[in-house]
Amino acid sequence: MLKYIITATGIGVGIFAALIILFPSPVSEPLPLSETTQGIDSNGIMVTDGLKHIVPLDKIKGGGPPKDGIPSIDDPQFTTLSGSSFMKHSDIVIGLEINGEAKAYPLSILVWHEIVNDNVGGTPVAVTYCPLCFTNQVFERILNGKEVEFGTSGKLYNSNLVMYDRLTDSYWSQALGMAITGDLTGQDLKIIPFDVISWGDWISLHPETLVLTTETGHIRAYGVDPYGDYYTDPRIIFPVDHKDDRMHPKEIILGFREGETYKAYKQSDIESEKIVNDKINETVIVLFSMYTGNARAFDRNVEGQVLEFDFSDNKIIDLQTSSVWNYDGIAISGELEGLELNRLPFNPGFWFEWIAFHPDTEVFEKS
Repeated sequence: MLKYIITATGIGVGIFAALIILFPSPVSEPLPLSETTQGIDSNGIMVTDGLKHIVPLDKIKGGGPPKDGIPSIDDPQFTTLSGSSFMKHSDIVIGLEINGEAKAYPLSILVWHEIVNDNVGGTPVAVTYCPLCFTNQVFERILNGKEVEFGTSGKLYNSNLVMYDRLTDSYWSQALGMAITGDLTGQDLKIIPFDVISWGDWISLHPETLVLTTETGHIRAYGVDPYGDYYTDPRIIFPVDHKDDRMHPKEIILGFREGETYKAYKQSDIESEKIVNDKINETVIVLFSMYTGNARAFDRNVEGQVLEFDFSDNKIIDLQTSSVWNYDGIAISGELEGLELNRLPFNPGFWFEWIAFHPDTEVFEKS
């Protein structure tokens, strides 16, 4: 029987318009809320009422819709640039290029679905977006050597999307890229580098790209963002474990983890600097930002030599050899021509979400 959920909130003017979500699935069963840990398994993982978990079960909250109430896109349909008249140059997309194949996933579609199960360049991927914390992430969807799909669980942890896999029904935190309940608890997903970028800038980089269309098999108001002014309103709707006033809660940051060291960079700082050379723990990194709202990160250790980068005469150069590099991290002229930097994944999203998970994070301060 077709059911309807109408979600509304009075927190801030227009944070959510009345949002009607159609879903054919019955309401999912809640997680057991008993915090009486019945034991610790051989891997040091808690077991409560027979359920493995690594976070307190009462911290995993219902977000409104049930399991699959926000339907993942499992048979994505794409078009070429010539068929993309429904896109505006200012539209924000998740841009992904693997093994020479480029695809774009508009946030205007993802806001209604949150997960796209796809294959790009021969790699099975889950392209994910949590509107509540502006976390975008792309994972390789291989578990224990098997290709699997992910769906929305209807749950949130630290106001962040909790996914589930359709192999073991384990729950996964999108922000952590880790299974937090179920048989695979503690297992990590492989993160794949991607771009958050405007459609106009993406097609300038990849004119051969495909773009996800609204032919999803679901009826949604794809031209309307149901979250309204939530993205700039300072208030947070769902509970989080930690708060920190070093930034506006919804400042967009790039979050990195190297070993046990966490560091956050303001997207706006990287844009203004264009190039930032830094070090996190023992990893030397460089961040490039040549497009509004976008940044890329690379390891600047090349064949045992640590390079320092600069932006001069509208070119990316390294100070050690004066070689010229492109935005893909490839040396296109000079002594190092043909060499390629190793691109690094990171976690883009709102500050409040990053600090909720990583309260001891360092913050980059531009000079």
